[in-house]
Amino acid sequence: MRKIGLYWFGNDLRLHDNNNLEQASAALDQLVCVYCLDPAWLAPNQFGMAHLSSLRWLFLKQALQDLDRNLQQVGQHLLVCYEAPVTAITTLVSKHGISAIYRSRHGGFQERQTWLALQKQLPGLRFIETDTQTLFHLKDLPFAQLPQSFTQFKDMVEHLPIDQPSSACSALPASPESKSDWLFNFPVYLAASSAFDPDMAFQGGETTGKRHLRAYFRSSYPSNYKAVRNELDGWENSSKFSPWLAQGNLSVRKIYANLRRYEQENGANESTYWLYFELLWREYFQWYALQHGRRLFAFRGIKQHKPLTSFYPERFQKWCNGYTPYPLVNACMKQLKATGYLSNRGRQIVASCLVNELAVDWRFGAAYFEQHLLDYDVASNWGNWQYLAGVGADPRGQRHFDLEKQTRLYDPEGKFINKWQAEVRNLPLDSVDAADWPVDPEIAKLACILPA
Repeated sequence: MRKIGLYWFGNDLRLHDNNNLEQASAALDQLVCVYCLDPAWLAPNQFGMAHLSSLRWLFLKQALQDLDRNLQQVGQHLLVCYEAPVTAITTLVSKHGISAIYRSRHGGFQERQTWLALQKQLPGLRFIETDTQTLFHLKDLPFAQLPQSFTQFKDMVEHLPIDQPSSACSALPASPESKSDWLFNFPVYLAASSAFDPDMAFQGGETTGKRHLRAYFRSSYPSNYKAVRNELDGWENSSKFSPWLAQGNLSVRKIYANLRRYEQENGANESTYWLYFELLWREYFQWYALQHGRRLFAFRGIKQHKPLTSFYPERFQKWCNGYTPYPLVNACMKQLKATGYLSNRGRQIVASCLVNELAVDWRFGAAYFEQHLLDYDVASNWGNWQYLAGVGADPRGQRHFDLEKQTRLYDPEGKFINKWQAEVRNLPLDSVDAADWPVDPEIAKLACILPA
């Protein structure tokens, strides 16, 4: 009797360093490779925003096209289903007599719930889940409960051995599912932003991600990373791995292996250690999301501490569109909307502004980042927002950045602000007072014409 399995791709859109595919290749006669594009992603979420901006949509589409091309080189192809995963996979199981389902472990609460719902829907199947998106395996972690702070976590894991990344399979079992023209049926979505910045033009897919990885470690950038990592702009001023990491186009273990090889050939220093340090931060949030589940999205966070914030629609729209009284914040927000990318320093600045200066519920900022960031990762995004809002893993509580000082430090000549035409001065936070009376007629007029 032929053994037929299904590989459910999610945030692991690659062939290299993918133990699931290796296991499936060894155990099966036929394999269906599927990606489920849930229509719910295109609908507004509880915060009134879509899960994907046009740029995130394009980046995902490029990654899926690249994955399909790479699968075809090893005797497979990708099936994209425009349905909720439980519906689509249940149909495929019935159609082909599938007996085993493989996927990478996902830390997101909704993704975990979907995995459990599939197991309940298909009780007679084998479900195989492995850790392909983290440096460490769940079974190898030296604790039963995640440490309460990153520093405690780092001290416990930074010297643990890390598996060498495996190569891509040279061949995969054929698919019983005929190849479809899913690309031509790809749902129509919003046009890309017109304010395009060629310096931040990312292209999705494993092929491009691996090319960028090679180029980065062939340069001298890793040896200078710590000195420039807080710059607001410039392709060379951070590793830029995060968009490909978020989609799983690049394996985090492959990045780590390349980092160690670079240190052997060029010498280790504080900057190369800091690259590992940043990978450990990402690692911490992956296990943080898995442990805390639904509480990752709670207003009170994991501390059950209620922030002194609310929701002010006008303030939030000004923040989203870069029309606050703070030029540096405006420049960062315009860059995010135009490119789908924002430096780590920029993210901290705009998040602090939203929570502290504008007193807006941090979850709306996290949802806006989810919509626009090409490197959106549920664990890192929501974990970092909790951290800054003082409801997460930071033992020091809420982080408040002095925006004038940040401007002096990181844009002293105003080049970044001028690039994004972000100078807006003498603009109050609100065009109306508590009784809905206009603060100033001209300001009220401006508020009415701000882009939505």
